[in-house]
Amino acid sequence: MADNDKDLGEKVAAHLKSLGIETPFEQGSPKDQELVRACFVDVLNDGLKMDMDDDSIRETPHRVAKMYCQEIFHGLDYSQFPKCTTVENKASYDEMVAVRKADVLSVCEHHFVPFIGYAAVAYIPNTKVLGLSKINRIVDFFSRRPQIQERLTLQIYAALSLILDTEDIAVVIKAEHLCVRLRGVKQQSETITSKMGGKFMAKPPLREEFLALTR
Repeated sequence: MADNDKDLGEKVAAHLKSLGIETPFEQGSPKDQELVRACFVDVLNDGLKMDMDDDSIRETPHRVAKMYCQEIFHGLDYSQFPKCTTVENKASYDEMVAVRKADVLSVCEHHFVPFIGYAAVAYIPNTKVLGLSKINRIVDFFSRRPQIQERLTLQIYAALSLILDTEDIAVVIKAEHLCVRLRGVKQQSETITSKMGGKFMAKPPLREEFLALTR
């Protein structure tokens, strides 16, 4: 697809791997929708003793497999990495560019239930300026895989650092984890993670300005 960039995706994947923050999966191997469907039949029928002849349950394995492979886990395929068009920073803009409330729609890799929230992302342009929607697309790409929030935060930061050729980047994610809400302590709470570099670390007023935008 024109909106995807496989070559950039492979560069980002290699960069994350070199930093030790890549998601543990077999890159380059296509997802096997039929195998997922067959395995989920076993989960429902043999494991949970559901009646697979019931008209409400019969197609559930197919629906789950399609959802996993074609929808919510497309971030396991770097050929679908978003095309990230940058332009030269001809105006020498040197102030913060920030995007708030970029949707985080992910799945906890520990319990395979959703965690949902928002990301705030900012950067200070060096030689490149990135199209604003591309930040949302990068957040979405790394969200769409089995994840932990801490790693997700680092992956977004590292990908943007590589694409924009700067460490002057800040990422904050706030999310509700349904594995906390539905099981364990069974409480509604918000988890906040952050990663900041460059001037966002070196200059407290800049960091505070960004954090104020996330409140």
